[in-house]
Amino acid sequence: MAKTTPRKTTKVANRAPLKRAAGSASQPRKAPPKPKAQSRSEEKPALLSGGNPQIAKGYGDAPVQAYIAAMPGWKSDVGRRLDALIVRTIPGVRKAVKWNSPLFGAAGTENEGTWFLSLHVFAKYIKVAFFRGASLRPVPPGASKQKDVRYLDIREDDAFDEAQFVAWVKQASQLPGERM
Repeated sequence: MAKTTPRKTTKVANRAPLKRAAGSASQPRKAPPKPKAQSRSEEKPALLSGGNPQIAKGYGDAPVQAYIAAMPGWKSDVGRRLDALIVRTIPGVRKAVKWNSPLFGAAGTENEGTWFLSLHVFAKYIKVAFFRGASLRPVPPGASKQKDVRYLDIREDDAFDEAQFVAWVKQASQLPGERM
């Protein structure tokens, strides 16, 4: 005698694949990803609190220029001017962006890894930090909690003494830099 499969079992076995297929068809399909308007390299960097651009750590002129370009409003023009003054004053100046701030260092292997100046954007001003500013003459006006550091705050409507800034940059580049 041949064995036969009971009808009930056959019906359940035949329905199971139909239920799975019907179940997956009733689920909503995912929408296709939206096309990006700009490539990642063309996107504007995020601005952190106070308007400071969020730029990835990097060495050389390119990350510093990206930071300056991302500075909001009037600050970008001032940033370009500060960069140009520093480059003109210190031939071969080294540049980097670390901790969302451009850093400037004197050229030469003895100065490798040390920095004499940084910029940082705040809501209403740009802060220039001279890491050995207490040794500069005259001493920059902004005091710091660190004994050697002095600041120069540049606001939109402030008169900016380029000659004094250039003198400070020249002096700062000749002092031992800050290792960071």
